[in-house]
Amino acid sequence: MKKRQVVVKKSSSNRTSSSVRVRYGECQKNHAANIGGYAVDGCREFMAGGEEGTAAAVSCAACGCHRSFHRREVNEVMSEGSATSGV
Repeated sequence: MKKRQVVVKKSSSNRTSSSVRVRYGECQKNHAANIGGYAVDGCREFMAGGEEGTAAAVSCAACGCHRSFHRREVNEVMSEGSATSGV
């Protein structure tokens, strides 16, 4: 079973609400940089190594790299509707 980490940020307004979904794709870490070469490990998708909020959550379970080495894909979803204020 694949684990996917999705970060959702929501902003509310009177008429529309927007949420941003972030997905981390293939690993782009150059493992041969120290010898002047270029080699990637072939990890196709970031899988969190632990539960959200722990240090292991930013480490990929498949390749062991930090989440920042994986390609970031940002999708913004706009939806219309009446947003309620908490007042």
